[in-house]
Amino acid sequence: MSTLAARYRLWLDLIRWNRPAGWLLLLWPTLSALWMAAGGFPGWRLLGVFSAGTILMRSAGCTINDVADADIDRHVRRTAARPVTSGRVSAGEALAVGGVLALIAFGLVLLTNALTIALSVAALLIAIAYPFTKRWLAVPQAYLGVAFSFGIPMAFAAAAGWVPPMAWLLLVGNLFWVLAYDTEYAMVDRDDDLGLGIRTSAITFGRRDVAAVMGSYALFLAIWLSAGLRLALGWPFVLGVCTAAAMAGWHWTLIRTREPARCFRAFRHNHWLGFALFVGVVAGEALR
Repeated sequence: MSTLAARYRLWLDLIRWNRPAGWLLLLWPTLSALWMAAGGFPGWRLLGVFSAGTILMRSAGCTINDVADADIDRHVRRTAARPVTSGRVSAGEALAVGGVLALIAFGLVLLTNALTIALSVAALLIAIAYPFTKRWLAVPQAYLGVAFSFGIPMAFAAAAGWVPPMAWLLLVGNLFWVLAYDTEYAMVDRDDDLGLGIRTSAITFGRRDVAAVMGSYALFLAIWLSAGLRLALGWPFVLGVCTAAAMAGWHWTLIRTREPARCFRAFRHNHWLGFALFVGVVAGEALR
């Protein structure tokens, strides 16, 4: 039993269970889209499917990422102790854990409709490819933005039965948010990544990294504000956007010195920005 408990703890470490900020970054825009698509509370079934599915797929993604990046992560101070990198979990075991989680998530998607199921397959393929993009894309964070935003069209497909242009607009907006916070994340490891020859947005943007982050925040909030106004979400959503903008301004005070610890702090607090928008959407739909 003690051996099984030890493996269980390693698996929890593998999927970053003690660091919920990662799945919260995916959850809030997905739930916001779900509320928009349903015109209010989407029902407990869809809420459960998308909440659990988001957590499961983010966890599965961590296992794929760690296996793909094992040779890189062992040379990065922040990631050298991860279970796969340190050898405490084999690549096969990690992929098995990820495969089980992905299958459970797929089982949940089967409770929706054919369009959502088809989009979930596309989302999985996009997510699997992401770890390899940093070998050849100058800004792999932009590709990650697509992967992390695919819950938005899936939410519209499940709640509304189709994917309107509004959903794709929200996806593009959310892509800029991912670019903003994952560039902050990349700024933490810039020195290690330069030595390894890895491509990241923080390296590509160079001394324009802070400006790129703030510009991405601005585009994200502008696009989502435009969508919320089209849906007549009113002052609650505008207040949510203003709150998120204030948080983005605070992040500028953290990242402008480019100190790794402060950049990591900005990244870790981004889920509150997404939560502010989600609250604005829920309140706006309720008062509409």
